[in-house]
Amino acid sequence: MKNTAQAAPADAGRYLALCARDARFDGQFFTGVTSTGIYCRPVCAVRTPRRENCRFFDLAAQAEQAGFRPCLRCRPEVAPGQLAWSTQDATALLLQHALRLIASGAEGAAPVAQLAQRLGVSDRHLRRIFEARLGITPLQYLQTQRLLTAKHLLTDTCLSTTQVALASGFGSVRRFNDAFARQYRLNPTQLRRSSAFPAPGTAPSGQPQPTLALRLAYRPPLDTAALLGFFATRQIPSMEQVEGSGGSAELRRTVRLGSGAQACNGWIALRFHPGRCELLLEASDSLAPQLGAVMRRVRGMLDLDADPAAINARLHADFPDGDGLRVPGAWDGFETAVRAVLGQQITVAAARTLAGRLVARFGEPIATPWPALSHLFPSAAVLAAASGDSLGQLGIVRQRQGAIAALARAVDSGELRLEPGADVERTLSQLRALPGIGDWTAQYIAMRVLRWPDAFPAGDVALQSALGVRRDPRPARAAEAASTAWKPWRSYAVVRAWARGAAP
Repeated sequence: MKNTAQAAPADAGRYLALCARDARFDGQFFTGVTSTGIYCRPVCAVRTPRRENCRFFDLAAQAEQAGFRPCLRCRPEVAPGQLAWSTQDATALLLQHALRLIASGAEGAAPVAQLAQRLGVSDRHLRRIFEARLGITPLQYLQTQRLLTAKHLLTDTCLSTTQVALASGFGSVRRFNDAFARQYRLNPTQLRRSSAFPAPGTAPSGQPQPTLALRLAYRPPLDTAALLGFFATRQIPSMEQVEGSGGSAELRRTVRLGSGAQACNGWIALRFHPGRCELLLEASDSLAPQLGAVMRRVRGMLDLDADPAAINARLHADFPDGDGLRVPGAWDGFETAVRAVLGQQITVAAARTLAGRLVARFGEPIATPWPALSHLFPSAAVLAAASGDSLGQLGIVRQRQGAIAALARAVDSGELRLEPGADVERTLSQLRALPGIGDWTAQYIAMRVLRWPDAFPAGDVALQSALGVRRDPRPARAAEAASTAWKPWRSYAVVRAWARGAAP
């Protein structure tokens, strides 16, 4: 935890941000108000509390551990998360990696033990780091994440208490009710009745809202037109659709989530509200059991948890026009990896054509409100069993056939995990060991699927042209050397370089 001397200057700055209701600091800290026992986001619209009544916390879990309850008006569960990265402090890096795994829902049924195992440390060491750095245990942090997810669903959806409990990660309704009452001193039904804000999507005439409609906040600036344009350029027929243009467009797509008895198929629709720094997420009722995971995937897919201030401090001098650009993520790691393989050494339009044929041939049909969305992307199990001839009939060359088959088998067997929080170096090595997958494809997957902010596909021709090293005798090495100043945000530098185009 911070000592008093360190905390005083930082808290003075945080109070100024609180007074200004500056959205750039949303999710960066939370304010506990001792006179009310409530903690709020910096953007809360209530009257600014007196300085002597404010306590500041880095995480919502710290505020709750100190006895504060979440504000029903600004709703801390809506705030963007924190994705700080370090290239120096190994302890801080381990802590941030643990927070990412918990936030992504990758902790499994035995949170602390399984989390420690994935990080390669002991349970005791992990707890010691959490307590020393944050003043809370991993279990307390996880509990707060689950309760805030539940609060989000209770406020924004019409799901039953049982559905909310399960979608939030609680093993039983009784355990959920006990934790909710103990932490927030009210039961879930009382929270739903006392919500200060109507849930998003409510019609002015009082007509019922969509069952699953949620608000997700982000920190500005965010170039919504560029982000949606990236997905529009690559949309696969019958699986994705970007309706409209610019930052007001709506992104829709079919989705698959979970496996076995937990598997869910459905659709999502995403629309930005830049004036409120929010995204409206609508989802099919079939996704209700996995709605907590849906929110986490959407946040990663649109990079809503990025910290523009930290990124721009490193990149603005070289890319002054890219302050609002984000790294487009992935809904499904396997899907994006296959699309990356299909896009090797051909244009984006040609890759989209091949992906459309693949979905039409092997994708599972699904019913949606939009006729243009009718199929899911093929699962790893389906493509692992596909023959080379059937892939060749779609126009996929033999080298790509082998790469897709090997990739599908590795993912289907569980040997390869393509998800945020996976070990970056290990995953890169596994990808490069597969036939037909080189460093460019591996780095691209790390950037979009693993959400690694320092990925750098140095062999990318467009990137080399943008950096002005294309004519160098060793352009990849020259690009790598030029990128040193952008660590640990080279993924964002890549996106900005692509947007800028070829250097003069």
